[in-house]
Amino acid sequence: MASWPKTLDRAGITDPALRRDYTAQRQLVARYARAEYTAVRLLLPAPLVPDVLAATAFMHHSDNLIDQGPAGERVAALADWESRVHAALKSGEAEEPVLRTLLDTLSRRPQLRQYVEDFLAGAPLEVRTTGFATEHDFQHYIDGYSLPAFLLIACLLVDGAPTAPYVAGCRTFIEASQRLDFLNDLAEDLAAGRLGLTEELLARHGLTRTGLAGKDRAAVEGFRALLVDQARQIRSGLSASYGLVELVPARNRPFVRALVTIQGLTLRAAARKGTGLLDDSARPQVAAALRVLAREYAAARRGRDRGAAVDGAAPEAAEKA
Repeated sequence: MASWPKTLDRAGITDPALRRDYTAQRQLVARYARAEYTAVRLLLPAPLVPDVLAATAFMHHSDNLIDQGPAGERVAALADWESRVHAALKSGEAEEPVLRTLLDTLSRRPQLRQYVEDFLAGAPLEVRTTGFATEHDFQHYIDGYSLPAFLLIACLLVDGAPTAPYVAGCRTFIEASQRLDFLNDLAEDLAAGRLGLTEELLARHGLTRTGLAGKDRAAVEGFRALLVDQARQIRSGLSASYGLVELVPARNRPFVRALVTIQGLTLRAAARKGTGLLDDSARPQVAAALRVLAREYAAARRGRDRGAAVDGAAPEAAEKA
């Protein structure tokens, strides 16, 4: 893994002020998403790393604005932020480091612009959503918010504009991941007055939001069956998501494979925790996650070394390409 200064060099980021901005975004992502940050640093080619971190930091900053406080305040914060982002996109200039790095990334990865627009357009849906009546409502949320948010990063993993099959594969993955997140974060969401499980699904298992929050005996038994139902559906979606690996360039395949595999580990942990999810989230075993990262890091190194051999250049030169 290249050092951070060398990573910036290989990405062609030489301006001292921009290097400081990217470093600030790197630190932000490392603080709030350590596992994801580690995967990006270990598994993606150095020239791509700052761009993925910049897009991730932008998504996190935006999400924070609409995830805290009363709905009215979040709507106002979103409107102000959207105005500032659009002004930056139009002028090519910004005061906030998170936007300066986003603009610089756009200069190398123009495919990102459309997904920034789509993400902002879908953000009001996130503000308004406290639950879903039906599966149709959940699917609307995936299309309107979850998929555009994921594509902020996923669009950077391919060369040029994402193809229709790639976007479809991303949707399969993010639907399974969102189901898993809502299931795994059940206790936290209930405490915050939010629920990602549909009323339709609850009714099918004889459950109510109030019963789940109260954790009465009937709710615990019903949730046990619901967990089996949802785990089966999530597992199927994650299994299909491995098709994404073949839709990205070889240099990015270890990262995509690790992304899907670690979600599978999280699902396994959630299934093991069972009705304990009514009290707290599950986390994948650290040792298992580290084994995945180590295996994929070795695969990434082999791939880069093979590329260098074909080109008749040193591995470091291959990473600059």
